[in-house]
Amino acid sequence: MPDDPDAPIADSEGFLPADSPPPWGSESREARLGRLLRRARDLPASPGVYLMKDSKGVVLYVGKAGRLPDRVSSYFVPSADLGPAKQPMLDLVHDFDVLLCDGEWEALLTENRLIKDIRPRFNARLSDDKTFPYLVVTQGEDFPRVLVTREPASPEFRAARVFGPFVSPGSLRDAVALAQRIFRFRTCKLDIVAGDPRNRFFRPCLLHAIGQCTAPCADKVTREAYRADIDRFIRFLSSKRSAMLRELQAEMDRLASEKLFEQAAVVRDQIRAIERLNERASVRDRWQPETEITYIDPKRSVKSLMRALGVEEPIRCIEGFDIAHLMGGETVGSKVCFIDGRPFRDEYRRYRVRTALNDDFASMREVVSRRYREAGKGHELYPDLILIDGGLGQLGAAMDVFEGLTARPRLVVSLAKKEELIFVQGRSEPIRLGRDNPGLRLLQQVRDEAHRFAQHYHHVLRRKRTLGE
Repeated sequence: MPDDPDAPIADSEGFLPADSPPPWGSESREARLGRLLRRARDLPASPGVYLMKDSKGVVLYVGKAGRLPDRVSSYFVPSADLGPAKQPMLDLVHDFDVLLCDGEWEALLTENRLIKDIRPRFNARLSDDKTFPYLVVTQGEDFPRVLVTREPASPEFRAARVFGPFVSPGSLRDAVALAQRIFRFRTCKLDIVAGDPRNRFFRPCLLHAIGQCTAPCADKVTREAYRADIDRFIRFLSSKRSAMLRELQAEMDRLASEKLFEQAAVVRDQIRAIERLNERASVRDRWQPETEITYIDPKRSVKSLMRALGVEEPIRCIEGFDIAHLMGGETVGSKVCFIDGRPFRDEYRRYRVRTALNDDFASMREVVSRRYREAGKGHELYPDLILIDGGLGQLGAAMDVFEGLTARPRLVVSLAKKEELIFVQGRSEPIRLGRDNPGLRLLQQVRDEAHRFAQHYHHVLRRKRTLGE
């Protein structure tokens, strides 16, 4: 793309030049906000960090943006409502600076560093009673973990690398999920020891199936190769993306010259993933992006569901179950899988029920028991959320299975039709959400997909029996 002679040029540190604003007090409030709005709309359509400043140049607020003109201009439109904590800032802001970033991940890290260094007046104070999230990379394990925590001083994180605190928990978790696509680190809490013969028989979680974890739990990667990925991730946290790409390119060339072609290919794939860091999912990612157009944003749905259920740990993997039959004939069960709010067909399964042909509760117990037999023995991980189609009775049938297992799932819920009530394990009262609630709509999508998949298999079996195929 040719250079635009009218586009502003950033300095060596990435900051754009600012026109000198009129002296403070020489313009009305409306004129001042109008001037700032016009300047904000002329910003480059790039991710970055913005710094609101008063008439003396003191930074009042630091924020990040995926697209600078959209976010910064939203402060200065006449209808802007920043809330009681930030609205007074509009009476003081006289100018702003922006720092261009290579992507939203870099903007998140840059915002965090600037807030800690400057401690602006209108940012949430990192010294108050509020607990902020930290990013922790453990060091005292054969296969280090990457975790988001609000308790970095916990004994389990002794000698760990700690980054933070961060202002936005949701943005931090989103960024970690993006980085996991590149460096394929583990985020589970398993105690994995290199060379343990039991690792060979462990079934890895679905993050391995979608290429977001190298599965040290199942002996799929050596300790040395895994630690090399972790080292690159730590360097990524401390570098600009452009600098990191140059480092990785040099590392790939070195490995290739030493004829270590498999290791060079790993680095090559990481380079490509960093270059595609902010791209939308596509068919080549083995998702079903065509189904996304019917539903709301998957990230928003997952966050809404977490709030509704009152959990802080991410819900990344959801498995949903349904039973289908006709008067007890050709009874079948289905299991569908959603990852990060989107269907993942590679992990769909269907079951032919043989022991309980006309009993929905018994059929559900059989299907759930068959699916989680190995997880109950500790040989694989449960999904983050298990969804049962039905009401309290179907949820109870599933919980009967888990009561007899050594390891139990983190979260099991059921979704009842008609009133769309959410029943949760261990809670006496169901959760009632509005029909347009994104979290409810995600559960409905999982439930409906399980129903469709079960009905399809049931119809296949009925056709075979009727036509003798």
